[in-house]
Amino acid sequence: MDEIQEKQTRRKRKRKLRLGRVFISLLVVVILIGGVYSIVQYNIGYKLSSNNSNNNPSEFKGDVLASGERENILVLGVDSRGQDKARTDTMMIISWDKKENDVKIISFMRDIYADIPGHKSYKLNTAYYLGEVQLLTETLKGMFDIPIHHYALIDFSSFESLVDIIAPEGVPIKVEKDMSEKIGVSLTKGQQNLNGKELLGYARFRSDEEGDFGRVSRQQIVIEALKDEMLSFQSLPNVPKFVGAMEGYIETDYSKTDKGKRVIDAITSGKLEIDKLTIPVEGSYSFNSYSHAGSVIEIDTEENKTAITKFLEK
Repeated sequence: MDEIQEKQTRRKRKRKLRLGRVFISLLVVVILIGGVYSIVQYNIGYKLSSNNSNNNPSEFKGDVLASGERENILVLGVDSRGQDKARTDTMMIISWDKKENDVKIISFMRDIYADIPGHKSYKLNTAYYLGEVQLLTETLKGMFDIPIHHYALIDFSSFESLVDIIAPEGVPIKVEKDMSEKIGVSLTKGQQNLNGKELLGYARFRSDEEGDFGRVSRQQIVIEALKDEMLSFQSLPNVPKFVGAMEGYIETDYSKTDKGKRVIDAITSGKLEIDKLTIPVEGSYSFNSYSHAGSVIEIDTEENKTAITKFLEK
């Protein structure tokens, strides 16, 4: 009986070994297929955006990132429409604490009356028009004493393309009101999936009583919705193609090897709910008008500087 039991035990062990080898072999095949798929999709995305690749990135001298410091990335959305010079509709800093895996977003109103180095005071978004990324960086640092380590810039047409790549079925958004004026699309109130063009129109809408404050709020909603979309299971197969497309669609000072990875890491890291701050903060501003700048938002710079410091520290 002992001999029979020993033979049965040996057979069971052999079966387990065979099953283990089969499992490992299947796992290797899946990894290889996944790797090949990712490379192919990355190359497809890269080719889609290759015609937009910027061989002459903006001048930018970022701050040196100290050990343990939050990494601040200046993110800009630009409506160039084929023009040599453009103003920025979207100006935000994505601040990333890698140790705590925490991401915060600071959005700046474009009509802030800003002290632009070497120029008269104008609206904040005029700084990009006058001196592109570097001058806008110097303006923000001078006013709010916040270090800026990197930048990422995307044209609105490229934004539309990237959204359609990562979310071909659209991004779920609860549209809070009917929107159509001057945004290129017509949106109706209610929950719906927005394609790239519609999502951009939603983010840019400001033809209501909220004006630019409403637009900045919607830009923050869009960033959070895109983060959720990139983290969703159904979007995972689209990520390699999305990263490849970023090579041409997004201009940044990150190296080619870091470009896609670092921007995605900054957006997809952290808590499910992103902490957000809009500058100017409530009660720290008034409206005014100047002949050379038009309608502007005049702010208490020190109050807003303090608000940013507290926001990043909490």
